[in-house]
Amino acid sequence: MGSEDSERQQFDTRAVTFGEKADAAAGGDVVSPIHLSSTFALPGLDPDFGLEDADPEKGEWLYGRLSNPTRHALEKRLASLEGGEHGFAFASGTAAIATAAMAVVEPGDHVVAFDDLYAGTKRLFERVLRDRFGVDVEFVDATDLGAVAGAVREDTALVWMETPTNPLLRLCDVRGIAAIADAAGAVFGVDNTFLSPFFQNPLALGADVVAHSATKYLNGHSDSLGGALVTNDDALAEEIAFLQQVGFGNQMAPFDAYLVLRGVKTLPVRMRQHAANAQRVAEYLDDHDRVRAVHYPGLASHPQHDLAAEQTTGHGGILSFELDGEFADAKAFLEALTDFTLAVSVGGVESLVELPAGMTHEPLPKAEREAVGITDTLVRMSVGVEHVDDLLADLDRGFAAMPESRAVN
Repeated sequence: MGSEDSERQQFDTRAVTFGEKADAAAGGDVVSPIHLSSTFALPGLDPDFGLEDADPEKGEWLYGRLSNPTRHALEKRLASLEGGEHGFAFASGTAAIATAAMAVVEPGDHVVAFDDLYAGTKRLFERVLRDRFGVDVEFVDATDLGAVAGAVREDTALVWMETPTNPLLRLCDVRGIAAIADAAGAVFGVDNTFLSPFFQNPLALGADVVAHSATKYLNGHSDSLGGALVTNDDALAEEIAFLQQVGFGNQMAPFDAYLVLRGVKTLPVRMRQHAANAQRVAEYLDDHDRVRAVHYPGLASHPQHDLAAEQTTGHGGILSFELDGEFADAKAFLEALTDFTLAVSVGGVESLVELPAGMTHEPLPKAEREAVGITDTLVRMSVGVEHVDDLLADLDRGFAAMPESRAVN
């Protein structure tokens, strides 16, 4: 399929077919096979044919680290879904973000980032970019466009955002920040993991590069690890390709590429169900007397509900809420749940729940966690595609297990 198909077809169609084409001469596989070969036979010896000369678009393959038919099909599909020209699949979301950053910054450069970034990304920026490579990393409250503008300097090389953030579901104004980054000559990257390209397209809003943990919604079944980058910037794409294939060798393995390629086929139908269930769960929690606050952009009470309506087409399946109590209350609530599984990660068809202060964000100092709103009773939920009535009944069980619980409204 070519670019004309990407422009002609709707998202749901491209999610199923783009990047794959049955080849009768090669067996007629409707689904891209898992190409596990680490190397590929050449038709002959050509002294002018080098490592970087093999063209996947022409079906030319040389070595699995450089390119692979299964991974190539996935990269084409992800680029199409994000509205980009260049797609890259990595071994993990962290590998993708690290590659994007290292493709842009040099020692002494300045980086502006959301202060509510995922803890793993924040540690990457602090312990690798700042501590090892001498990059000046500045974290700001990016819900305030003025704070971002005030932080950007002449030597700012990269502006990095998540929207919504993990785990507080804070949004930033992608269009507004894109204008700020562009005026400063900085590359603007957006982690789009929580909403997926189905609900948000940062490139169309002005971002230069979009990142995903493909482990999450793109795969959707909690059975593979992966990451992705998509960009329209040819020069940036060239540097990312060099780091992926030669500099770091952190590309996605063929079997994981097959799993994500399969998972993306159902992304639209999954995202619709995730969002519908999450909206019901958020409304239930928002009306519960043992809940202090609910963080979900789909609620009218969310401080950035209007911004969400402007730059997204849906609110996704992830929410967080703060229980009225202490750590022991949160522990009792979580351990009483049976349909929500206590586990890290998000984006699978099954519903997951976790306590950031004791799990995903535990490595952060308590003072630092609390400074950005991650209390000991903040619960994050990845709402799955099960029947929502069963999920609500499970939450009833959790609240009933809390000490001195009151009747559910």
